Amino acid sequence: MNREKYVDESWKESAEAEKIKLKDNAPSASRPSAPRQEEQQPQPQRDVTPEPEPEEATPHAQEEHNTEEQGDQADSLNFLNYISSLAYQAMIFLGEIPNPNTNLVTKNLEQAKFIIDTLAILRSKTKGNLNKQESDFLNGSLYELQMKFIEIYQKETQA
Repeated sequence: MNREKYVDESWKESAEAEKIKLKDNAPSASRPSAPRQEEQQPQPQRDVTPEPEPEEATPHAQEEHNTEEQGDQADSLNFLNYISSLAYQAMIFLGEIPNPNTNLVTKNLEQAKFIIDTLAILRSKTKGNLNKQESDFLNGSLYELQMKFIEIYQKETQA
């Protein structure tokens, strides 16, 4: 099954020809405006995306650089939000806070343990790849949830 792939690159030539054609047909300030044929008969839309001009590339590259810097901050915030949401779910399953959907306090220690174990796996798999804030938040959340789980589990087994 060793088939060669055929790539039709003639679309590039068609796009360039279309671009030149559009530039030639564009009304200019020096020409008197005549009724356009497009207004008389609607033409089907073509899906041709012109390539960007070289002078557009420089500002766009700077914009991408700024977006990457903001993306780094957004990524760390997303990681913190993810850890926070897992910890929040664990607290619901530990019965520490009411379920926001039902406003009832329910306990599911098995599910709480699963989430706590998930956080422990995340800590071991991301070791050395987190910044200080992320690492401290993950370690602190995991420690608090583990202590709360032990406390609730001991109360459940003694009762």
